Amino acid sequence: MSTGAARTELATFLRSRRERVRPEEVGLPQDGRRRTPGLRREEVAQLARVGVTWYTWLEQGRPINASPKVLESIAGALRLDPSETAHLFTLAGTTAPATVPPVNQVDPVTRRVMEQLSPLPVCLSDARQNLIAQNRASEMIMGSVQELPPHRRNNLWLMFTEPTWRRLLVDWERESAYLIAVYRSAMAEHLDDPSWQSLVDELTEVSAEFRAAWAEHQVALPGGRTKTFDHPQAGLLRFRTTSQWLQPRVGTRMIVYCPVDAATENAVSRFVRSGAKPFQDWSDLTRYGRCTRLPQPQAG
Repeated sequence: MSTGAARTELATFLRSRRERVRPEEVGLPQDGRRRTPGLRREEVAQLARVGVTWYTWLEQGRPINASPKVLESIAGALRLDPSETAHLFTLAGTTAPATVPPVNQVDPVTRRVMEQLSPLPVCLSDARQNLIAQNRASEMIMGSVQELPPHRRNNLWLMFTEPTWRRLLVDWERESAYLIAVYRSAMAEHLDDPSWQSLVDELTEVSAEFRAAWAEHQVALPGGRTKTFDHPQAGLLRFRTTSQWLQPRVGTRMIVYCPVDAATENAVSRFVRSGAKPFQDWSDLTRYGRCTRLPQPQAG
C-alpha cells in the first residue's frame, strides 16, 4: 500500500470508528442536536488529549506523523479492540506496542496441544521472559512456577535468584549469559516500557553475577539450544529446545524440550508417566515481594 493510499484508508477507518461510538459510552452527554452519528471530531480530540486541528488533519488524510503514544490515546478514545488497534498502527506506519498476555489465560486449544505433547516438557514464554504456562511434564522437570508470585514467574529472575535452577542446569554460566543476551536484544523494541528496565534494576541490585554479565552488552536472538539438567529424581537429562511463535506481536512462544538421546527419552517418559509429584524445591523466594536483597547462593 502506498503512503497516500494508507493515509486515505486511515482517514476512512477513523471516521467509521468515530461514528460508531455513542457519546454516552464515553461519558459525554447526548444533547440530541447531532447531525451525524457517533462522536464529533473535537470530542475525540478531547478524549485523546490531542489538538482538534491536528486530529482533524489526521482524519482528513493529511501527511502528518502520529507517535505510538498518541495513537494509543486515539485507540482508547474510539474504544478500539486489539485487532482494530493493530490495524490503526499499521495504517499509520508504525508498530503497535507489545502487550503482555495475562498470566494463566491460555486458550483451551493451546493448553490441549501442550498437554498432548507430554511427556515432552512444554512451556509458554513471552518476550520479557515471563513464564505464562507449563504442561505437567515441564512442571515435573523444572518445577511449577504457579507456586510463585505472578511477578516472579520470570526465567531471567529465576535464573539469577533461585538456587534450584542453578542446581538443575549443568551449564548454568553459559545458559544465564545467553538468556541475558536474548533479553537485551528484545528490550531494544521496548525501551519505553518501564517493566523491562524495572527487572534489570532489581536484578542489578540483587545479583553481582547479573551486573557483570549485563555490563558486557551481549545480544542474541532466541533459538534452539541444547540444555542439560541434573534432575534429583530423573537423573541426567539432555534436551534440544525448539520454539514456535504463537503471537508475534506480543512475542509469545511455545518452547518444546525434545530429548537428545535415547537415555533421556526413556528417563523422561518413565518419570512423567510414573505419577510422581511434580518437582518442587523452591527456596524462600515466595516470601519476597519487591525485594531489596536476596541471599546469594552458597558456594559448592
